[in-house]
Formats: sequence, C-alpha cells, structure tokens
Amino acid sequence: MSKSGFVAIIGRPSSGKSTLLNTLCGQKVSITSSVPQTTRNKIRGIVNEDRGQLVFLDTPGYHRSERKFNRYLRDLAESTLQESDVVLYVADLSRAPGVEEDDVLTLLQTTTLPRLCALNKIDLPQTHEQRYRELLHRKSPATSLFPISALTGTGTGPLLDALFSAAPQGEPFYDADYYTDQAPEFRIAEIVREKAIARTQEEVPHALYVEIADMEMREDSGGDDSRNESSLWVRAFLNVERESQKGILVGKQGRRIREIRLEAQRELNQIFPFRIHLDLRVKVQPKWRSRDPLLRRLLK
Repeated sequence: MSKSGFVAIIGRPSSGKSTLLNTLCGQKVSITSSVPQTTRNKIRGIVNEDRGQLVFLDTPGYHRSERKFNRYLRDLAESTLQESDVVLYVADLSRAPGVEEDDVLTLLQTTTLPRLCALNKIDLPQTHEQRYRELLHRKSPATSLFPISALTGTGTGPLLDALFSAAPQGEPFYDADYYTDQAPEFRIAEIVREKAIARTQEEVPHALYVEIADMEMREDSGGDDSRNESSLWVRAFLNVERESQKGILVGKQGRRIREIRLEAQRELNQIFPFRIHLDLRVKVQPKWRSRDPLLRRLLK
C-alpha cells in the first residue's frame, strides 16, 4: 500500500513556508510576499508520486500578538496540527532565533506527531544555521533537520523522502491530477491580493482583504473564424480600513488599480483554462480586523 498523509507546515512569519510549498508541489499554490503574515488561510498543496500522496497544509506565520486578527491566525496554525500526520517546521536561517522560535517549539512539544525541520535559506552567504541546530538539539532533539533552500529547491529531495517515510500508509485523498483543492474564487482573490500587496506601501497589506462579489461564465465571440471561447468575468472588491489606503490602492488617475488588475489577469490566465476578466473596485471597511463574524469567514 502507498503512503498518504497530511503535513502541517509551521514557522514564524516570512520564514519561506509558502515558497517551500510551491517548490514541493511544482506549481503556484500559495501567494508569496516579503510582507510578514501574507498567508491567512490553511492552504492545501498536494504532491503526487508513485510512492503516494502528501497533502501539505500551509499555515499563517506563528506570531506572538494579542491583537484579535493575529490571535485568529495563531489559532488557525494550532488547529492545523489536530488534522495532520506529520509536522514540518520551517526555520528562517537569515534571522537569529528569537521568542517566536521558542513559541513554535513549545507548540511542537504538545504533539506526538513525527517532526521534521527545514533549515531554510542555506543559499544565503551568511546564516544562523549553527544556532538553530543547537536550539533544536536542546529543545526538540527528536526533530530531524534538513538544510534547504525553498527558493532554489536545494535539499528538498531528501526532505521529501523523509516526509514520505514519516507519512502513514493509506489511499490517496485526491485524484492524481490535483495539486490543490482551492475553489476558483479563493484563488482569484488571493492572486489579486498578492498583486495589490506588491504595489502598495507598508500600511496597506495587513489592512486589505479581497472579496469576490460575483462571477459569470460567458461565451465570447472568437472573431473572424466565428469560434466561441469561454471567459470568466469577475467583480471583486479590495477592502481597506481607511480612505487614505483607498487612495493608495487606486493611485493617481486610477493607475495603480489598473496595474493590479492587469498583473492579476495575466497570472490568472496562466492558471485557468479560460480567460479571466477582472473588474476591481476599492471599498473602505473601517476596523474590519476587529469584526469576529468577518474574521471567522475569512480566516479558515
């Protein structure tokens, strides 16, 4: 019988968890950014091989904060361990270990699941690898260590071998052609959010969420040859907390929101087998990060 299991990916913000997920899956599953805590949801990425299937659960960066928004993200990361078979801790070697590493290791001590650690960013000229090795040897000696570069893929082969070895035997959860189970509206919203984060100033990213208002599949005329092609027309709202943030997103004469729309469409047209047309609007939703019903709907 082949291997089949769920792997929880956990680590401090900006440690490279999403980049590693995309590298292991060979596809873009999770959006990436240099902005901490870009990941807000439990993102599933699926690796299918002859030896079995691994379903990776990318989680928000584990961050010590008592703000309601951050507590929701932390709770989501913790709850992911309850549905996993293996835990993969991603350590960022570019930064010295700090209180967030202590928090992650304390969390890992609450589980009896097999634990592996990816020592990420070994491709950098200077790292804190030895300090992480000493910390893990002292606080989590049962954790197997794997130096890797999520960006280049260096070392990910042995890591994947170890993950398959640690996974239980079982039948696959998804068909072999799946690399994620994300709904189209979620993928579209995430790509739009990624492009908006990349083009805005520091104050906007955490204050932004994208809401898909409606989607409609249409048949477009193919032109001279009279063929019809399917297109998905999407209307989405980029929600921020203040009028000043709205102005940043829209840009002078609407230039920035147009750039966001075109960049998102360009990438989405590479993901989906039909054309995507976006209609993006910006709305102000004051203090949305303190609204429990909205946070429960968004962060899951």
